[in-house]
Amino acid sequence: MPSAPETGPAYRAVADALRSQILSGDLKSGDRLPTESELCELHSVSRSTVREALRALATERLLVTRRGVAGGSFVAAPGPEEIAGLVQSSLSLLSDSDSVSVQSLLEVRLMLEVPAAGLAAARRRDADLVSLESHLFDPVATDLESMFTDNRDFHLGLLRGAANPVLEAVAAPIYGVVYERFVRREAPVDFWRSVDHDHRAILDRVRAGDVGGAEEAQRAHLVDLGPTYERIDAERQRS
Repeated sequence: MPSAPETGPAYRAVADALRSQILSGDLKSGDRLPTESELCELHSVSRSTVREALRALATERLLVTRRGVAGGSFVAAPGPEEIAGLVQSSLSLLSDSDSVSVQSLLEVRLMLEVPAAGLAAARRRDADLVSLESHLFDPVATDLESMFTDNRDFHLGLLRGAANPVLEAVAAPIYGVVYERFVRREAPVDFWRSVDHDHRAILDRVRAGDVGGAEEAQRAHLVDLGPTYERIDAERQRS
């Protein structure tokens, strides 16, 4: 007689059911969940199981808990940065398992960041241009950690300049995985010189409102830096 399939922890079934309601829109941002007692009765589980399920959803930024008489668990409205952080954590774990190659990450960056540069040029705002310019750096005089930070903030600023929060939430995590995993410490000096040159070219085209030029500059930037990522990735796999 075949054995019964494993169902996993009880809290996971409760969390999955609530998550499904949130993602389907049955529970909307700001909605208050039933009380712990009501959830216990609804799912036929203990209070500790319900609490564990609520903690899991809070970790995913799907719920927020408020204290007091009018408190309880409420459906959250995560912003692009919170969503990006969760996606980046998952992608980092996936890249550790060699299920995702650096080439795969680079292909998706090209799909997302090239049109993002064009949108940033089309929708350019003074504040975005000031932010991008503030993250240019001198590859000779700037220390490694500062270059890494400015490089990251330039790319994130370009995504924000596209003025599309969905694009930012999807593209930023992929960028983050590539740089945290493959660039932060291992990139050579010539890499940073190339980054500085390319960033200035991208900013010039964004500032000019040159949509096609900004896209082409961003595409050239990502293609030029690809071999560095792949070399570092190969060295990591050999070590």
